[in-house]
Order: sequence, then structure tokens, then C-alpha cells
Amino acid sequence: MPPHRRTSGVLLHLTSLPSRFGIGDLGPEALRFAEFLTLAGQSRWQMLPLNPTASSLGNSPYSSFSAFAGNTLCISPEGLCEDNLLPRRELDRLAVPWSDRVDFPAVERARAALLRQIFDRLMPINGGGTLENDASFATFRGHNAAWLPDYALFMAVKESLGGAAWTAWPKEIRDRREEALREYGARLHREITYHQFCQWLFFRQWGRLRWELSKLDIELVGDVPIYVTHDSAEVWANRSLFKLDEAGQPLFVAGVPPDYFSKTGQHWGNPVFDWEAAEQDGFQWWIRRLRHNFGLFDLVRLDHFRGFCAYWEIEAAEETAVKGRWAPAPGEKLLEAVKAAHGSLPIIAEDLGIITEDVVALKERFGLPGMKILQFAFGPHTPASPDSPHNHEMNCVVYTGTHDNNTTRGWFEAEATPPARRALSRYLGRRMTEDTIVRELIRVALSSPAKDAVLTAQDLLDLGAGARMNTPGLSEGNWGWRAPENALCLCGGGHALAENLRGQCELYGRTPQMEPEAQDAP
Repeated sequence: MPPHRRTSGVLLHLTSLPSRFGIGDLGPEALRFAEFLTLAGQSRWQMLPLNPTASSLGNSPYSSFSAFAGNTLCISPEGLCEDNLLPRRELDRLAVPWSDRVDFPAVERARAALLRQIFDRLMPINGGGTLENDASFATFRGHNAAWLPDYALFMAVKESLGGAAWTAWPKEIRDRREEALREYGARLHREITYHQFCQWLFFRQWGRLRWELSKLDIELVGDVPIYVTHDSAEVWANRSLFKLDEAGQPLFVAGVPPDYFSKTGQHWGNPVFDWEAAEQDGFQWWIRRLRHNFGLFDLVRLDHFRGFCAYWEIEAAEETAVKGRWAPAPGEKLLEAVKAAHGSLPIIAEDLGIITEDVVALKERFGLPGMKILQFAFGPHTPASPDSPHNHEMNCVVYTGTHDNNTTRGWFEAEATPPARRALSRYLGRRMTEDTIVRELIRVALSSPAKDAVLTAQDLLDLGAGARMNTPGLSEGNWGWRAPENALCLCGGGHALAENLRGQCELYGRTPQMEPEAQDAP
């Protein structure tokens, strides 16, 4: 792939796809969206993290019981039919009325009931099943032995104890004593196998989607949060890598300091890493984690990249982030170790916010593209803003907005200040309105010097604030948005939308067929 290739892509999380079953999944709608991307001249499909979500964790893909496992809510019923695990006549019974929001508790119940039904048939309680003798299942378990046994045991123990956090488990299993691991492993063997089975189904369907996308020349961009959830298999199984007390409780938690947007900062609550312990171990856990994601995606967005230089560390007893401190992190050593193990670093650095010189130096040291957000570019600071298009370097990814931003229409209608609106109008050469702003910022993103551009699906559809994916700081109402039926496939209005977007990408040299050396001379 030439280093100067210009691309365009769309940010749409898997759960936001339409489907008959209440949530976007790995079924036919995913392939229909990929076909839409191809006609639209797009090269990339960007998603949020694919790890398991839970209503008890706010349904956030950035909060999960595992940093390796896949989200079983995204297992496609149609895909189960393809594998002869579900009769097609069952699909109508499983279908639910259309909704533009995911009802996560309802989907959790329905998908769990379906997967249990299939599992019980393959591994009956009274014995005689075929699952544990399945060669493909055995191969999957072998290939994922670095994380799958711990995850499956973690989930089985957690469910057997009523969902309690691992720090509230009996001491012997909380502390992973050998006799307790053997005892619980034997007693919960069936449940452990069930969770491994669900992961097998997820990753089998994911592999099929990846194969289909490769035939369409669509690259996948994933997302890796820097921190992991305290109540997760990773923290339970790797306590030495985190700053915890003897009972497993965090001594320090992560966040960001007070700034213009928050007088008390942000108190995220995730346990922070013991970077000295990680370095002594040769960063093996990080290498496994990133290589796992490099295998799932063509590129990954590394969240909170500045935390790999220095991170805001807050004593766990503090209720806000005010009394934290900056602590150093060995970002250069970590990335060197990952590069040595993997051979390359297919990473996008999420370098948003107040970025210091050491963060810029780390990004440039490894040639990693950073991010530019057009919604941040306009106001009195426009001439010097790194988000302003005239300041974009080639090696970056420009976004109209991200999953944490309002939609562009919603931003303009409710959040853009009068100075921002004036700067927008001056910059674009005419007065902007709510009916023109989205179209114009898409054009600005595509025409940017940045070699990669990403548009949110909500902006492609010119949707308002009701389609926002996430509002940071709100504990409810996030992550549930779903794309309208037939809007992002080659039927209904989707065909015209795709052709219009392709025309713009061709004009700005962003389609796969329009690499600079192939363009016509003016």
C-alpha cells in the first residue's frame, strides 16, 4: 500500500446496525453495510471496542468483563442458521419489533436464552453431546489459551455467586489459590464450557465477516481502551500488573485533571497499571492484548494515547480527580516491545485534549497518525488550532466528530458558540445553517491534507442530537443508537447516498481507484 494513499471511512459501531433482533450483529446487515461502503468509495469501517458489554456496566463498550472476549450480543441468529445450529423457521419467533434504540436488558435476556438452548442441545446435562469432541472447538480453545480459560472461569464463578465482583468472592478463589482454581474448575465445568462455546461462535462469525470484507477491500479499524475494568477477568488474573491492595482493591484509579471543561476533572475509577511490574515482565500482557486486536482489525485506535507518556493517578478514596498527580509511563519501551513482537504498529494514536511535547514526540518516534476533530477547530483559536484543516499534517486522521461528540448537526444547533459560528462562516466563505453545516464539514474533512478521513454514520445521514452515541459523564442513555433501516445499504435512499459520497471522494482523491499517480491531470 503506497504511503501517500488517501482514504475515507465511516465510523459505525456493530451494535448500531439495523437487524431483526433488537441489536446490530454479525449477520447479513453487516455485509450489506460493507457493500454500501464499497459503492461509496470507502476504504475503512471503524468500530468501537468489540468486548462484552453488560447493563450492570452501563452498556459501554469501554467497560467490560474482558479485554479479549467478544460481545456475544452480536452473534447473529442468521449466522447460527448457516452453521446448522438453528432452524431457519425459528428466526421469525426470535424477531422483535423495530426500534431505533437498543433495549440492552431485553437483548441480553433473549440472546442468552438462545445460546443456552443451542448449547444444551450440543452438550446435554445427562451427557452424550458432541461439543467437546468437536475438532474446530478444540482448535479454538487451543489458539486462545492465553485468555479464554481465565475469562470463562471468571464468568462462571461470577454467575455462580450472583454476579458479585471478584473482590467479594471467597478469599481462596479471589486470590486464585491452586486448589480453589481446580475445585471451581471442576464444579463449574459445564458453565466454563458454555462461555468458551459462546466465544467460539462469536469469533467464527467474526472470521467470516472479515473474509467477506477482505474480498471487498474494506479495512477494519478497531478501538483499544488504555484501561480495563476493575471487575474483569484481566485484573483478577493479572493482579501484579495493577496497583492493588492485598484484597484486590485499587490503591489508585485513573482519570484526567481539572480543565476548562470540568472543574473537578474526570474520575474514571479504572485501576491504574503498575508499569514497573509490566516492564519487568517484558510487557507480555500488553503484547498479547495488542496482537490479539491486530489479528481482529487492520488498524486499531489506541485510546487515551497521552496516558502512555504520563497518566493522572488519583488515590482510590478520592471522590473527584482534583487531588491526583501525574505519574510517568514507559510508552517508548512498551511500543518498542510490541513492535519487536509484531513487526509493525498498525495504530492510530488518540491524541485529543491537552497534548504535551513528550506525547507528540512519542507519536512521531513511531510514525503514528494522530486524530483531528473538526468540531474542535472553530472559534477565536481557529488560526492556530491543530484541528483546523489548514494545520492538518498528512499523517493524521480527520474526523467530523467521534462517538463522544454530539452529531455535527446537533453540535451546531446546541453547542457551537457564536464565535465558533462566525469562524465557521468566515472559514467556509458563507453563512452556515443547520441545513448546510453537515454537508460542508464532510466536504472539509474529505478535502483535508490528512491522508485519512472518517465520517460518522450519523453525520452521513445528517441526523440531530437524538442520534448521539455517547455523552461523557452521563451514566444512562448512551450507546443505544441504531441506524435507520435501509439507510446505509444499497436499497431505499442508501444507493443515492453512496453514489454522492463516492463522487466527493473521487474529487478529493480518496477512493481506492484514485491514488495520486492515477489521477487525471487538470
